[in-house]
Amino acid sequence: MDTYETVLEMRGITKVFPGVVANDAINFDLRKGEVHALLGENGAGKSTLMGILSGVYQPTEGSIVLEGAPVRFDSARDAIHNGIGMVYQHFMLVPKLTVAENIMLGIKRPKEPLLQIDKASEQIVAFARTYGMDLDPEQKVASLTVGQQQRVEIVKALFRGAKILVLDEPTAVLTPKEIQELFSMIKMLTDQNFSVIFISHKIDEVIEISNRISVLRRGKLEATINNEGVSKEELAGLMVGRDVSFCVEKTPCCPGDSVLALEGVGLKDREGRPLLKDVNFEVHEGEIFGVAGVDGNGQDELLEVITGLRSASEGSVCIVGQEVLGKSPRQILEMGLAHIPADRQARGLVLSMDIKENFIINDYYRSPHSKRDIISWPFVRKHTKENIERFDVRTSSIDTPVSTLSGGNQQKLILARELHGKPVLLAAMHATRGLDVGAIEYVHQRILEQRAAGTAVLYISTELEELMSFSDRIAVMFRGEIMGIVRPEEVTIDQIGLMMAGSIT
Repeated sequence: MDTYETVLEMRGITKVFPGVVANDAINFDLRKGEVHALLGENGAGKSTLMGILSGVYQPTEGSIVLEGAPVRFDSARDAIHNGIGMVYQHFMLVPKLTVAENIMLGIKRPKEPLLQIDKASEQIVAFARTYGMDLDPEQKVASLTVGQQQRVEIVKALFRGAKILVLDEPTAVLTPKEIQELFSMIKMLTDQNFSVIFISHKIDEVIEISNRISVLRRGKLEATINNEGVSKEELAGLMVGRDVSFCVEKTPCCPGDSVLALEGVGLKDREGRPLLKDVNFEVHEGEIFGVAGVDGNGQDELLEVITGLRSASEGSVCIVGQEVLGKSPRQILEMGLAHIPADRQARGLVLSMDIKENFIINDYYRSPHSKRDIISWPFVRKHTKENIERFDVRTSSIDTPVSTLSGGNQQKLILARELHGKPVLLAAMHATRGLDVGAIEYVHQRILEQRAAGTAVLYISTELEELMSFSDRIAVMFRGEIMGIVRPEEVTIDQIGLMMAGSIT
């Protein structure tokens, strides 16, 4: 793109929360028809800055200029009325309503309160096709894939007149195919002079999609650079303030005794349809056993059976020779299991509780955390402080609600809780999903420390490159079955991709 016209300026934006400067005198501008990426670690201030732009927060200091005129957004409605549409990582949709009802929700209509749904549906279909998107307006949102739900959010923003589209971590929950579809959609929009702010911590994607890149670190703007010849290493250094290794360096695997053994494990849903079929494998001491597959092919159910959240229909699951089927999650944890769940907010943490309370969730009833059923808070505070310092959880206080922590710090808190007790088995799913390069490197290092200490690691991920560099062996799942168990050095990513699609190599 040869010429640009500035459509948005954020000047000297500062936002102070109690005890935290989230944004510190940031200058940011956006040009017509460009993708301007906002890159930074979890907690760097990206979402806060865009929260100010979208009217969720008001700045402590600074100003916003839109198409040459000063503006102030006191609410999200103000921002929407001024052509700014925000698509959040966690979609703001009502699952029980249809696509058309979600898009029309909140829009003033000529014949309020009546909604002419047929006419609205026709408008939505025509509107979506203008931007290369197909939507069924009568379909319930609950039945849509994640990628389809995201399209609904984008159409909803555009339908309300957005000319500036803010995408907050838009690829965090998408498959590789859905990511490429999103990028094609973004390209079509910018070709029609829409402007896109792309919030991310994924360097490869930022390099692929953006025209310019602004990097935030700890609330400050480090640099704004053109995306021409910029390297991953340069951007990573700006993000975290140090050199970052993109290679997982690990010693050769020396597996010991079997720790986790699954034999003939099957699981059916309420209608009798198979979710897991004859699953057999073992994970040994000092080994990282990866599980690959497209989301929804039995990985969630596999982890739930191992951790006691579901009961298998058939087969056997043993940890260090002891059968776990029929045992409660607490009993399995007491056998030496550490569990990093796929969704840290829904399954890993109680967001309304503070850091110290979340840290003792597994141990609150046991000595020395409690005595005679009374929690020993002096010990809990000391123990929590020691471990959050060891695991680099960045917070001003252990009394801070977990909901206020960044995603990376929430994940570090889960690691601190699960790994401080020297588990015999670590079962982790999507342990680095939604994390920046620095936090990913940190998680990998902590898990490799467990491997070196003899812990057996079951590591479930949809990131093939991560599994290839991180795992000692990889099982590939397709529709609840193990298609094969391979060693990373003996196969290619393409071969694993075929197995993920149901082909046996």
